[in-house]
Amino acid sequence: MSKRFKKVAVLKGGPSSEREVSLRSGAAVAKGLREAGYDVTELDVQGHTVDIPAGIEAAFVALHGEFGEDGQVQAILNQKGIPYTGSGVEASRASFDKETSKRLCEKAGVPTPAYEILRKGGRRSAPLPVVIKPACQGSSIGVHRVTAEGDWAAALADALKYDERVIVEEFIPGRELTVGVVGHEALPVVEIVAPDGWYDYQAKYTKGASQYLVPAPLEDSIRRLCQELSVRTFDALGCRGFGRVDFRLTPEGRPYMLELNNIPGFTETSLLPKAAAQAGLSFPALCDRIIGMARTD
Repeated sequence: MSKRFKKVAVLKGGPSSEREVSLRSGAAVAKGLREAGYDVTELDVQGHTVDIPAGIEAAFVALHGEFGEDGQVQAILNQKGIPYTGSGVEASRASFDKETSKRLCEKAGVPTPAYEILRKGGRRSAPLPVVIKPACQGSSIGVHRVTAEGDWAAALADALKYDERVIVEEFIPGRELTVGVVGHEALPVVEIVAPDGWYDYQAKYTKGASQYLVPAPLEDSIRRLCQELSVRTFDALGCRGFGRVDFRLTPEGRPYMLELNNIPGFTETSLLPKAAAQAGLSFPALCDRIIGMARTD
């Protein structure tokens, strides 16, 4: 099949706290695209602007966090008329803002943990245990599980370092699941087995700290439900191209949507590529499929 684009740029790095993860994702994507037959230029984005060299036909956005996932770089690429991977401006903003995404998912009937929004000086009304997280942040930065009242003040102070709004969410006991979506197709469900059942920054990025079960050992009905809810979440937020939806699954088998990552990790060992491989899609083929869906708003 002929390719829509030949000369593509991979945007990596960026100004966010997730820069190092993005550099790894971008390097892996560039390698995958080259293996798939593309002429690839790697662009290390340093600030809140991006210069696209002449002749580039499309951009693979591998920028995590602020500027990459919040609609900013997408708006720039729209202005330049450069087709890009993933969601457009509004869907990116909605996905990156956890308050907005939870509200839209509730409206669409997607179950999500009970929550409240706090700002500096606000008082929590939810009973412990809770999870506290910045409204706009990724890679579990500033996220804490609070089980004891004595730990609350420090967790709140840390979360507020990253955003003036924080989400205080009911803690859902059970299993950690994630479902990748490519195009409009849900990939096999992945189970994350983290130390102490808590998938924080250390559990994510410390080699060997967590186990990943692909496919997750689930009853067919629960697997299908998680896949259905992942696509419903994707649609509720107006996403396109690809993304990854995270869930908690109660011991009774009820899934709760936590968030959608509109530019998830993209090294060859990241969760979405692991699920794609289980579905028979090699890493270069996955990169090829995603760049083939690139467009502007």
